[in-house]
Order: sequence, then C-alpha cells, then structure tokens
Amino acid sequence: MFSVPVFSAISARTRDLGGFSVRRTLPSTQRRLVGPFIFWDHVGPVRLEPGHGMDVRPHPHINLATVTYLFEGEIVHRDSLGSDQAIQPGDVNWMTAGSGIVHSERTAAALRKAGPAMHGIQSWVALPTELEETEPGFQHVAAKSLPEVVHPRTRLRIIAGTAFGQTSPVKVLSPMFYVEAQLGAGSELALPDNYPERAAYVVEGAIECDGRQVEPATMAVAESGARATIRALRESRVMLLGGAPVGPRHIWWNFVSSSQERIEQAKRMWKEGGFPKVPGDDVEFVPLPE
Repeated sequence: MFSVPVFSAISARTRDLGGFSVRRTLPSTQRRLVGPFIFWDHVGPVRLEPGHGMDVRPHPHINLATVTYLFEGEIVHRDSLGSDQAIQPGDVNWMTAGSGIVHSERTAAALRKAGPAMHGIQSWVALPTELEETEPGFQHVAAKSLPEVVHPRTRLRIIAGTAFGQTSPVKVLSPMFYVEAQLGAGSELALPDNYPERAAYVVEGAIECDGRQVEPATMAVAESGARATIRALRESRVMLLGGAPVGPRHIWWNFVSSSQERIEQAKRMWKEGGFPKVPGDDVEFVPLPE
C-alpha cells in the first residue's frame, strides 16, 4: 500500500529496573542507533503501590544527552550542576552529560502516599564526536513552550530539533528531530524526508507502514531516502525520531562514547569517586556494575 520499505521493525525487550519494568528498543542487535538516538526506554504505563515511587539513585553519564518526556506522572530530576526540577507530562528534560555529570530521578514524597502513576520515554542522544567532551548542561522546557502542528485528526508536538516546519526551543547539538504524534484512526503522516535516518515508535494504538502492521512497543525504522508514510489503524500515540548519524559509538552501562578508552576512564573515575556529587542527594549512589 505504501512505497516506504521498513527495513527493520524492532520489538522492545522488557528490563526490570527494580520495582518496575521498562521496554527497551535501542540499542538492539538489529540497530544500534537511529540518527543520534542510541538508547530508548518506554517506562510504564504503571501505577506503583501506595508508599512507593521511582528511586533511581545518583549515577554518572558521559558523552551523551539524556531526554526525559512524560505522558503521565512526575519525576524529580537532580544533578551535579545543582539542578532540582520536577518533570511533568509534556515537559522536556534535556541533560547534556558532555565531559561528565551525575543525576538522580525520584518520585516526590508528596506523591508516594497514593501510589504514583508513571508513563513516558527515556532516551539518550549521542553527542557529535567533536562535542562529546563539551561542558555539562541542563535544559528544562515546559510543555506550553513547545511548538505544535495541528491538522484534522493529527496533533504534532515538536519535542526537540526541527520537523514539520517548526523548531523546538530545546538546544540540540546535531541535526535531529523528536516529535510526539497523536493520530486519529485512518490519518496518514509522512515522516520528515530531510534526515537520513528516521523511525516511528508506537506507544499506544497501531500503525501501518509499507503494508505492515506495527503494534505498541515496536519501533519501525524507515529506509534512508525512501518516502516514509505511516497510517494510524486506530487512535494512536506515536513518537517520531531521527536525524543525522553521529558515527559508531561504544555503550557500556550509563556511558556512551566514540572511544572505548574514554569509557574505561569513566569507569575508573566512578569507582574511585572522581565524579561530582548531586547536591541534596549525595548519600546514595548506584555502584559500578562488576
């Protein structure tokens, strides 16, 4: 039905993060990156037991940017720059690790009593080689500041980068796009054609591309240069992502780099306490995996 060939459909694998599970699509054996996106976790939807919450203790990153985007719930982000920010649905939390940063992600105490809901996407963006060691930074952009494109049965929110004639206020470090698409049943949408690598991840609903049905927790990656059109088989929420490739990357635990030696250095630094602390959350930490 469609001219776009989808050369890979990546099904998410379930990973237990202690108390709740995530569905991980990138990296996979089929595909390491899509544009600069090297890590893709779909968190929830889940409601935790009363009295519980998310408690991702302080842990380090290098040479990447983390991007948190929620559909439901709230996460408190703290980092070694002194940032202390509640992330709510529709907000963009972009943390540039660069030469090295430490952060934690927790549920606020006030939200634990009833048992918090959580649903969102946690992704990592690999930085261009020449900017891998840039100064760490943090950006928080509220949902109301993100541009939207609205057509009949289609609403597009530009999370980061440039797409559909709009540019997000989030400062990115390489050509890319990241979009939340809410599609009515039967609606069609062509992915941006000015990026060499593009994909669509189904959060809810189902889409068809190149005659193939794509269900939730699946990422459909379009062939470079092909006209890529998706059609919603029912009301759907789909994340669109991609951009210019950044080149091969090594990934180990929370570290991403073009250099394996740099990852080994980061491992030693974390084990020896060489990373900065997170103000207000400096007692606990995630130990280096053995």
